[in-house]
Amino acid sequence: MLLAASGPALSQSSTTIYGIADLGARYSNGMNASNAPIASGSTSAVTSGVNNTSRWGLRGQEDLGSGLQAIFQLEGGINLDTGSAAKADKLFDRLAWVGMKNAYGTIQIGRQTNALVDALTPADPLAIRFASFNPNVNVAALSNTAFGTHAFGQQYGTSGYADNFYRIDNMIKVSGTNGPLRAVAAYSVGEVADSSSALSTRGGALIYQQDGLVLSGGVTRFYNRDRLALDAATIGAAFKFGRWQFKTNFAANKADTAVNKSVHQRIASAGISHELSADLLLTTAYYRVRRETTGRLDDGFDRAFIFLEKSMSKRTTLYLESDFTRWRGDAAGKTGALDNDTRAEALTLGLLHKF
Repeated sequence: MLLAASGPALSQSSTTIYGIADLGARYSNGMNASNAPIASGSTSAVTSGVNNTSRWGLRGQEDLGSGLQAIFQLEGGINLDTGSAAKADKLFDRLAWVGMKNAYGTIQIGRQTNALVDALTPADPLAIRFASFNPNVNVAALSNTAFGTHAFGQQYGTSGYADNFYRIDNMIKVSGTNGPLRAVAAYSVGEVADSSSALSTRGGALIYQQDGLVLSGGVTRFYNRDRLALDAATIGAAFKFGRWQFKTNFAANKADTAVNKSVHQRIASAGISHELSADLLLTTAYYRVRRETTGRLDDGFDRAFIFLEKSMSKRTTLYLESDFTRWRGDAAGKTGALDNDTRAEALTLGLLHKF
C-alpha cells in the first residue's frame, strides 16, 4: 500500500547526476602544461577539459502544481588528469543555486555565471570549447584576466578570486522568454557592511534566436571593495545554413584599478563550423585581444583554433585540436630574466564522454 501511494509523488520530482569526463594528450611548443608562455622549449602533458571542462553535478526539479516547479543545480569542476577538484576551496565552484520556474520565466538564487556569459555562449566561435584557453571565456566573460606582466590584480564582485569574475556568489538571476526573445537580469549582493555597492554586481542580456539566426548582447557592472567599477559588454551573432554555421562576437571591458588608473580590453572573434558528415564536425576560430593599461605599453595576443570532432556515440566524442598563439607587446612576460617566446603552438588528441 505504501509503495502504491508513493508512486504519484515520485513521478512529480526528479534528481539527476550528470557530468563530463574530458582528457587529452597535448604537445605544445612555447608554452608549459598550464598553457602559459615560456622562454623556450616544448612540453608534453595530459590535460583535462580541452574540448569541454570536466565536471560533475546534480540537478533536479519538483512539480508544485499550477505549472510551477522548484529547481536546483550543483556543479563542480574536476581536474581529470589528477582527480582533484578544480577549486580546492569550493566543492561546487561552477554552480550552486536553487530557484523556481513556470511558463513565464525562471528565478535562480546562488552561485551562477554572470550575465555576459548568457549573451556570449550562443555567439562564441568555439561554443565555449577549451574554456581555460578560450579568449572569449577568459577575457570577454572575465574568467581569467591575468596574462602577461600586468592585470586587474584584484577582486570585482563576489567571485571569491582576483582576476576571475565569470561566476559570482550571492546572485539573483531572473530570465524570461517571449517567442524567440530571451531576457536575463542579474544582481549580486556584495555583503559588505555599510555599503550597498561594494563588491556588488548588476547586469543583463538579450538573446534572439529563430530559424538558425542568433543575435545576442549583454552588459554587466562589477564593483570592487573600494567601489571602483569594472564595466563589461558583449555583442555577437550566429547564423546556421545547412551544414555551415558562422559566428562572430565583439566584447570590451574597462576596470578602474586605482584612482586615475585603469585597464581597457577589447576582444574580437569569428569562426566557421562545418558538418563534414553526420558524425564529423570541423570548427575553426580566431580571436584578437588588445589591452591598454595606464602607465604600461599596450599589449595583447592573437589566437587561432582548429577542432575536428568525431562522434563515436551520443555520449562519446573523439577529437583532434590545434591552436596557435602570438603574443604582442610584453603580454608574453618573462621567466626569470629571460623574455618568454612570443609564439606558441599546440596539438591535442582527446576523448570526451558525457554521463
